[in-house]
Amino acid sequence: MPLLLVLLAGMVLLEMSWGHYPLSWLQFWQWLRGSPLLSPDKAVQIHLLMVEIRLPRLSVAILVGAALAASGTVFQAVFRNPLAAPDILGVMAGSAFGGALGIILGGPWWTIQVAAFIFGLIAVAMAYLIARHFPGQPTLMLVIGGILAGALFTALLSLVKYAADPYQQLPSIVFWLMGSLSNVPLRQIPYFALPVFIGISLLILQGHRLDALSLGDEEAHSLGLPVRQIRLLVIVLATLLAAMAVMMAGMIGWIGLIIPHLGRLMLGPGNRRLLLGSSILGAAYLLLADALARNLFSVDVPVGVFAELLGVPAFLLVLRQIRKAWV
Repeated sequence: MPLLLVLLAGMVLLEMSWGHYPLSWLQFWQWLRGSPLLSPDKAVQIHLLMVEIRLPRLSVAILVGAALAASGTVFQAVFRNPLAAPDILGVMAGSAFGGALGIILGGPWWTIQVAAFIFGLIAVAMAYLIARHFPGQPTLMLVIGGILAGALFTALLSLVKYAADPYQQLPSIVFWLMGSLSNVPLRQIPYFALPVFIGISLLILQGHRLDALSLGDEEAHSLGLPVRQIRLLVIVLATLLAAMAVMMAGMIGWIGLIIPHLGRLMLGPGNRRLLLGSSILGAAYLLLADALARNLFSVDVPVGVFAELLGVPAFLLVLRQIRKAWV
């Protein structure tokens, strides 16, 4: 765990100091300390750069990366599926549709975020209702419900994109779907940070119960655990985290799939320790993806693109572990 904290600190320094605007680590340190060696004009420039651009992006990257990684860890444990990700119950498809619908309807940016959050929850509620009304193996029916909900909202998203203005609204929808960390100003960060912190903390407290759930329903019942209530609780918390992530940054994939496996390679399978470690690792991963997206080209590339590009080699690293689970 200390190594993960060191990695996260390194990614924070990289994100704060690396960019198109030339800023040495010495200047960054002088600004941070309020050193008189820094000229007033330079201090103002660095202050605007940090407070208006880099610090909000850094904060959103940490929150989104941690939320998606924790959410993916929970879904992989609950469904005992190494390929489970936050979108397994349709939350990402629902949020994508909600955000696109918000763009079509117009209004301030927060209405797009709220629409994405609400429709993400609606998609998961639909998956849960489908599972309740069709008897069978609970986790299997939840997955089937998630597939149906995801298919429905994916179709609705295509319909919204078809109806969008191709010159103004459609480019905004496409850009939002590729993910961006610049949608949340610094003053709004606390409103997102508090629920993400609470959600991850509550999931960590349920870590031992998640360990029992990952063994199967019968084993968890034999330990005297209320399986249905625990499953509902952790799914709701993981869904809220995933919806919050989409609300902040749009669609960013692979983090919830890859990071839990990387965490298991480093920390082992215990979910209490894994949830904390995966959250830290997910934050560091997205910080690295954003640093590359901002600096490798003359224009800012959507961070979701680099999150997926980095996910390919990361997936290859854990493929052997996943294949062992398939056998």
